[in-house]
Amino acid sequence: MAIYHVSKQGSDRAAGTAEQPFLTINHAAAVAVAGDTVVVHSGEYREWVDPRNGGLSDTCRVTYEVAPGEHAVIKGSEEVTGWDKAEGTVWKKTLPNSLFGDWNPFAEAIEGDWLIRPEDYRLHTGDVYLNGTSLYEARTYQDVLKAERRETGYQHPLKSQEKIRNPEQTVYQWYAEVGEETTTLYANFQAYDPNRERVEINVRECCFYPRQVGINYITLRGFEICQAACPFTPPTADQPGMVGAHWSRGWIIENNDLHDAKCSAVSLGKEATTGHNLYARFGRKPGYQYQMEAVFLGLQAGWCKEKIGSHIVRDNVIHDCGQNAVVGHMGCAFSRIEHNHIYNIAVKHEFFGWEIGGIKLHAAIDVVIARNNIHHCTLGTWLDWEAQGTRVTRNLYHHNDRDIMVEVSHGPCLLDHNVFASAYFFDNMAQGTAMVHNLICGYIHRQSVLDRATPYHFAHSTQAAGCAVVYGGDDRLMNNIFAGERPCLDEGEHFGSAVYDGCTTPEEYPVQLAAEGNTDAGKFYKVPQPAYVCGNAYGSNIANFRAEKPAVRCAGVIDAEVECENGTYSLILNVPAELAQAACEPATTARLGMPRITEENYENTDGSPIDFGVDLLGAHRGDRVLPGPLALLAEGRNRVVLWKE
Repeated sequence: MAIYHVSKQGSDRAAGTAEQPFLTINHAAAVAVAGDTVVVHSGEYREWVDPRNGGLSDTCRVTYEVAPGEHAVIKGSEEVTGWDKAEGTVWKKTLPNSLFGDWNPFAEAIEGDWLIRPEDYRLHTGDVYLNGTSLYEARTYQDVLKAERRETGYQHPLKSQEKIRNPEQTVYQWYAEVGEETTTLYANFQAYDPNRERVEINVRECCFYPRQVGINYITLRGFEICQAACPFTPPTADQPGMVGAHWSRGWIIENNDLHDAKCSAVSLGKEATTGHNLYARFGRKPGYQYQMEAVFLGLQAGWCKEKIGSHIVRDNVIHDCGQNAVVGHMGCAFSRIEHNHIYNIAVKHEFFGWEIGGIKLHAAIDVVIARNNIHHCTLGTWLDWEAQGTRVTRNLYHHNDRDIMVEVSHGPCLLDHNVFASAYFFDNMAQGTAMVHNLICGYIHRQSVLDRATPYHFAHSTQAAGCAVVYGGDDRLMNNIFAGERPCLDEGEHFGSAVYDGCTTPEEYPVQLAAEGNTDAGKFYKVPQPAYVCGNAYGSNIANFRAEKPAVRCAGVIDAEVECENGTYSLILNVPAELAQAACEPATTARLGMPRITEENYENTDGSPIDFGVDLLGAHRGDRVLPGPLALLAEGRNRVVLWKE
């Protein structure tokens, strides 16, 4: 087991020792094998690190780590100097295309399945950074010259207006002209002189990502990694991220500062042979069909617990990325994403797509998303397709356009002991989701999906057990607090569990099915699936499910908000007397039962029952069980620290 050192004062012709370090991380990555450690010393490393070898097991890894007490940065960018004045506050720089190698981000358009973008021009994976902050791409040179302020981003006709997080930044714009030999950049730096500031452009697709699949058991620890020109990553395409495991097993990505990925920061996704943007390229079949094919091609390509997934992404700060903090289709299965601080994801609104979210996963089988702080994202977490055995627990969501979405999944998917503090809580296009002991401050949108049959799997396995449409319902809402009062935006959006009033009760469902006679599939389309609702607490004017027994009704409003002061995030919660004195029946795996389609319990990934007796902060509930994520609440104003940077 060797230890290799890398330093900006080293040489790739050296021995790689502490006294004679290598110059580049990539050289160390070419020689390090299972059991070895690569120690990287302070400095900026402008390279794509391509690990050639992986580890053999969880205890025999290849580890890449920053030297204790030092700061090492891996950048997908190069610094650009020698800008010439064009006119006004616009500057110009012509670069040889040889700088970019085989990937010129200013020629590479952002493309792919389910990308939504303007029809009259293309956005690119390229980016320009002024003192570390990315500029906005313009359509033309004239637009750069005018550099008009933008309040909202590209507006898709099916979406409501989404405001740009920092509109004052939008007057800093760039435009590129790409020729056969050179690329000319024009940038409006406003009052800044680029020759007196730090200007960088991204030139590499990835920063730490193996070109080959199956590079297992890598640990990446303690780096700042940024400014990669990574492409759009739908689930039907190759999914390279700024950092990523590339269809492998057992990576640990921890204690890093990851930011300014053009699209996705961390990829736990699929590879190209299982499909690559075939819908956008050919359109012979619906994108849904290509997605289905990708699942079965993935199984042929070795998608199973023994070979793929089981990654850990923890204790990272991930921010200011265009599409995702964490993305993955199939390759994410059996992973843990825990205690990460995720913010400012897709808030520039330069492009839109059905693949945007702080965490965007497909086929998140037995994935645990725990103890993260996710805020100021277009969508906090999006669990799309086959969220089976997925658990979202003890997270803090706030100041997102939407907190969470679950789509075309049959469960069991469990949301427990979370704080959902945004105005829009849940976009529910699935069934079989259980919500247990959460604080819910926003509204719910719920709909069935009867035109997309999607796979479900044998318990704790990737092996497909069947396909079924999403009838809607079959959800559990147990021991939550519904707080706040806000107007709904559209028809079908509701505060509280009354959004399930169109569902049957568990007692009504079999009776109504029997009344339909001996028909087979048809009766399941006609009879709404049941909702299992009990023990929730409601502020005034928030309606509960028509048949909920028992329910805790409060005479006053349950006010809730999340405040941040000096890196400390606190929940401010007004607790009416009825809530402080409430008692509900303890939640258990047995009480939750199993979703109708998958027939899999709400249980731990090892098949054991879940212990709901421990609250959001790790405190044990006593004999009297309160609704919501906290074991102890006092009447009146409660201030609870939930996260510290």
